[in-house]
Amino acid sequence: MGKLYGGAVVEISQTLDRGLRLLETLAGSAGGLTVAEASGVLGVNRTIVYRLLATLEQHGLVRRADGGRFCVGFGTLALASSVHPLLRQVAQPVLRSLAEDVGATSHLTIADGVEALAVAVVEPSRTDYHVAYRVGTRHPLERGAAGRAILAARDGVTDYVVTTGELQTGASGVAAPVVAASGVEASVGVIALGDLDTDTVGPRTVRAARALAERLG
Repeated sequence: MGKLYGGAVVEISQTLDRGLRLLETLAGSAGGLTVAEASGVLGVNRTIVYRLLATLEQHGLVRRADGGRFCVGFGTLALASSVHPLLRQVAQPVLRSLAEDVGATSHLTIADGVEALAVAVVEPSRTDYHVAYRVGTRHPLERGAAGRAILAARDGVTDYVVTTGELQTGASGVAAPVVAASGVEASVGVIALGDLDTDTVGPRTVRAARALAERLG
């Protein structure tokens, strides 16, 4: 098994690949998995699964639950804590370009459980006034363009979403989902006081979301 890097095929670690696939499988299972269930999902024998689980548990990435089931461990939180700064760094040029292009505050929002969480915000420099939108702002996914765009992507819709007055009286929002191979559930959006020219801002927001998706890989 190999992967192309820098024009050369490099062999990847089968053990590491299995371990990461096991971790992804556990993360997608609300109640955890038994060894037998994990063995069936991965298509490998139980002895290999036992070894993988023991290794992951030693590093705090897997924990034992009731009934002989295994779940994602709290050690994954330490890894996750570095994701937001990385997202901000990657998104910053895209958000800056969008904010200056449309003259409105731009933002990157991710799904955090049932809430939408703003992880990066860029305010335009050439406007007399704009909406102040803070990093760390949370709201239900069902409210606001950012959250609705993420929900739309779950149904396979990748066009922009428009809302008015759902999060702030008199404010309009436009957002488009970021559909990236990284698996991040996110959207790029803009928010402004008053109406936005959605026929212009909408397609530009979609382009920004796609540009970010390419950066995320």
